[in-house]
Amino acid sequence: MERLVVTIGATIGGSAGWWLGERGGLMAAFLVSMVGTAGGVYAGRRFIRDYLP
Repeated sequence: MERLVVTIGATIGGSAGWWLGERGGLMAAFLVSMVGTAGGVYAGRRFIRDYLP
């Protein structure tokens, strides 16, 4: 279950980061997407720790 939640968080974070960074070009989109992915992984793990047994 943890892997699924973390994967969903990473996907959502990466997509949001790409969407936000695409206005600055391809490299900016990639870099912001990596930050978004890391944030999604963090949020997914935090959600697992705080709300699931």
